[in-house]
Amino acid sequence: MKEKHKIHEVDLYKPIQRFFIREDFEVYGEVNDCDMVAVKGDQVVIIELKRNLSVELLVQATKRQRITDDVYVAIPKPSYNLRSKRWTDVCLLIRRLELGLIIVSFAGNGRKAEVVIHPSSFNRKKSISQNKRRREHLLNEINGRSADYNIGGSTRTKIMTAYKENCIQIACYLNQFGEMSPKALREKGTGVKTSSIISKNYYGWFVRVRRGVYIISEKGKEDIKEFPEIVNHYLKIVK
Repeated sequence: MKEKHKIHEVDLYKPIQRFFIREDFEVYGEVNDCDMVAVKGDQVVIIELKRNLSVELLVQATKRQRITDDVYVAIPKPSYNLRSKRWTDVCLLIRRLELGLIIVSFAGNGRKAEVVIHPSSFNRKKSISQNKRRREHLLNEINGRSADYNIGGSTRTKIMTAYKENCIQIACYLNQFGEMSPKALREKGTGVKTSSIISKNYYGWFVRVRRGVYIISEKGKEDIKEFPEIVNHYLKIVK
């Protein structure tokens, strides 16, 4: 089997050089620690080359912004899907840093440079305005929790969400008071999502005994024992 050619930083140079020459730039390699510099009139463009997108590359590129606003990072075209969340996040970071991004494709003997992002100012106020729903969702999640039951940075532990806490509250009241309707539960403060939570029964904690009336399941009784702090919190509220 033929060994796959390993791509080096120098392999990126020629296709990027051709690209900028077509745009009427003069292109120079290795100028004062800059991998590539392209010049057209008063416009100065700096391109930093790396085999992979890394913190080192981004630091290097942001330092070049002391010289010019037109700074690009250039990498080989990634093997993963460019429609993936991973690539979307990479592009967001590049834009936030106000850098440009060039990818070089290697198909057979051909090499092609493509500008994915041009350097431009990043409007933080506009970005926040466009993500109001994300902000509202974040605050709603916080407001739906009675306390901080999670440890930041956890990856392999179960997270206590506002939804799960709401489920525990409902199960706790059913366990305490017996048969109840969603309306009666809401009157005790279980919130507007009560009917939906009972209907979906995600954790298998609720049992319908007749139309519009529910009790806690045996599974629910056992499961909520794992959350004594939350159970005690809601029992104190109703008492």
